[in-house]
Amino acid sequence: MSYDIRKPLTVDQRNQYSGMSDTVAHLLFHRGITDSLSAQKFIKPDYEASTHDPFLLKDAEKSATRIILAIENNDRIAIYSDYDADGIPGAAIFNDFFKRIGYKNYSIYIPHRHDEGFGVNVDAVMQLAGDGVKLLITIDCGITDVEPIRVAGEKGIDVIVTDHHEPPTELPPAFAIIDHKQADCKYPDKNLCGSGVAYKLIQAILKKNRLGLKEGMEKWLLDLVGIATMSDMVPLLGENRTFAHYGLAVLRKSPRKGIMQLLRKLGINQRHLTEDDIAFMITPRINAASRMGVPMDAFKLLSADNDDDAYTAANHLDKINNERKGVVASLVKEVKKILHARYGESSPSPQTPQGGIGEDLSPQAGVLVATSIPAVIVLGNPDWRPSLLGLVANTVAEEYDRPVFLWGRDGNNIIKGSCRSEGRTNVVELMRAVPPDVLGHFGGHKHSGGFSVSNEDIHFIEKHLNDAMHTLLGRGSPLEPTRGVGENLSPQAGVNGDHLNDGSSRGTPIDMELSLDQVDTILYEDLNKMAPFGIGNPKPLFLFRNISPVSVRKFGKTSNHVEIVFKQLKGMKVPAISFFGAEIEWMNFLVVNKPIDMVASIEKSMFRNRPELRLRIVDIIKR
Repeated sequence: MSYDIRKPLTVDQRNQYSGMSDTVAHLLFHRGITDSLSAQKFIKPDYEASTHDPFLLKDAEKSATRIILAIENNDRIAIYSDYDADGIPGAAIFNDFFKRIGYKNYSIYIPHRHDEGFGVNVDAVMQLAGDGVKLLITIDCGITDVEPIRVAGEKGIDVIVTDHHEPPTELPPAFAIIDHKQADCKYPDKNLCGSGVAYKLIQAILKKNRLGLKEGMEKWLLDLVGIATMSDMVPLLGENRTFAHYGLAVLRKSPRKGIMQLLRKLGINQRHLTEDDIAFMITPRINAASRMGVPMDAFKLLSADNDDDAYTAANHLDKINNERKGVVASLVKEVKKILHARYGESSPSPQTPQGGIGEDLSPQAGVLVATSIPAVIVLGNPDWRPSLLGLVANTVAEEYDRPVFLWGRDGNNIIKGSCRSEGRTNVVELMRAVPPDVLGHFGGHKHSGGFSVSNEDIHFIEKHLNDAMHTLLGRGSPLEPTRGVGENLSPQAGVNGDHLNDGSSRGTPIDMELSLDQVDTILYEDLNKMAPFGIGNPKPLFLFRNISPVSVRKFGKTSNHVEIVFKQLKGMKVPAISFFGAEIEWMNFLVVNKPIDMVASIEKSMFRNRPELRLRIVDIIKR
């Protein structure tokens, strides 16, 4: 991997950030926040000022009116959510809402990932119609489900679609569609997650009729909105930053029993909960439920109203998540074995600019690395379970720096798969460029998606995707070097010419260079003003040059984690951690008292309720 260090600010640039430290000003500027007012809003989001009128969403007011009518008529309402850590919190949001207003004539439907697949399906619609449902509200799905929603209409069910995925050419014949990505939707923020859209609908309902709820009570639902926002692949900017910020605040004092039990199980102090705890501890356990065939178990965790149910749900999700990790690790090993057998050790050169196709790419040319591995990796096996392939594809995409499409066969004998971007390729755009009818059903986000393929076309899908990639490149959607937000990068002299650029290409941006002695609580608290971190607001990265370890050790049950300890001039020890770092290449040249350069972020560990400032290793560079 190659790196660039961001340029320091000029005096005029620095003067835009009155009342802020040099470090925060530097970080804000290089994240595109270049004036004092925007900076203040970013550092201290204001709920009222930073959230938009829900009626700006197309069909939101129409939907709110229909839901209030259903409540007044005591019509049977069904909430139909996706089965992931975006959709399931959305189902729990509506469950909480109905309970708070005392409405009982509703049901929650979450499809079985393996047997039913993504989105609304006809069999589910028929079942709900048989149960007397008159109004169906989708969460995080529905925008592509034309036929099932047509059937619902024939059965006398009004459907309100709430979704955030890219709308297809043909929209479903729903009563209303709330999706801010519709071309004619004037909503100013186009980046909400599925549960975020669901929450906006509840805001719209309460704007028309409080239904007995006290003003502001809906803010207690922000813990669920926060989980979904920080779990899904959406930028933590704009309204999402507000949802994540206040979501964490609510989570840290939430009385939600399932969350409390899960955090207790995982040894996480609720008062000090971070976005990392959500992304790496809570989200995988919610997603594990559907991946292992029991999606309602995650809903039970988020909606549990007594300690016994909460305890049972938390323990069960932790157990099946451990099972899921074992299966995924085995699949990753199998995929890498196949790639090795086909292509040997070929992989992208770390010094060559790589990129992908997407709507935001500039015309500066990049070049595709000429290796034997195709531009798009496509692999499958009828025995692979589609529900687990997204995780596998993500790991492979990161390691091989290419878009990855993996497929298996579901419970209905249909070939389905998941795809993940390497970080630059818009996989939805890529799938759209494949000849019509090759992909029976596809959708998703810029960096992740799902698809189905016929038995006849599966043998040609690799060629179609790679042809599509090269066709799009030929039309001027080029490959582009990896980099973060902002153009203000300066080339720095390299170390052995391997990792730090000499100006010939752009690499991953490093925010600034620090010495070990600058790592202290004051700096951490300053950096923490920028939290929560995520897509669009990455954790600040720092370069530490010419530092020598005083100790190196492996730890963990299987000794797969690494701790390196450094010492400041004043004698204070600074630990640096790499989880699952024991097999990384830099371990081969890591020696006590031998100088290295290191790229790392700064974090505070609360393990066993003992605060410890430490570095999280991103890369180690041989001098």
